[in-house]
Amino acid sequence: MPTPTKGPRLGGGPAHERIMLANLSANLFEHKKITTTVTKAKRLRPFAERLITFAKKGDLASRRKVQGIISAKNRTNKTVVHELFTVIGPAMAEREGGYTRITKIGNRQGDNAPMAVIELVMEPVSAKQAVVQEAEKAAEVAAPAADAPVAEASAEETPAADAPAVEAVESEAAESETAETPAATEESAGESAEEKTDEK
Repeated sequence: MPTPTKGPRLGGGPAHERIMLANLSANLFEHKKITTTVTKAKRLRPFAERLITFAKKGDLASRRKVQGIISAKNRTNKTVVHELFTVIGPAMAEREGGYTRITKIGNRQGDNAPMAVIELVMEPVSAKQAVVQEAEKAAEVAAPAADAPVAEASAEETPAADAPAVEAVESEAAESETAETPAATEESAGESAEEKTDEK
């Protein structure tokens, strides 16, 4: 069980709280969405996400552990465990956490308790993340093979049509250098005149 929270428990004692969380998680896995109070939803979230993490592993030890938590005293919950391991676990395989979503829906009529809907996030991981993963894999594959040959290929692939443009750029650079040299000669002439006046 996750780290216990501070404050009063949901039920009368720790055993009651464990049973309540087990029942809530079983209903969540069965219906994919339940409406409960905000406090119970926040307490249920880490409990249910831990069970989904076990379902993602999918081995026999994980199945027995989840079955002991959810359906220790309730044999009808074995179908929920089966659905958790065969449907929900594979659906969450690409998702790295954040398996549930809590949405507040206002206060309950009667006792004015704040209510929320907690649901499983069954949508596939966003396309943007999938594209980023594919780009990273392609970059890793292309990086070792493309270090030296890319520079040689770029030098060889320079078309002849670009040669006049390259020559024009080189001539502009030469002109700019010649334009800067007279200013430099004037500065040096000014410095030499100052030296002569200092010697006198």
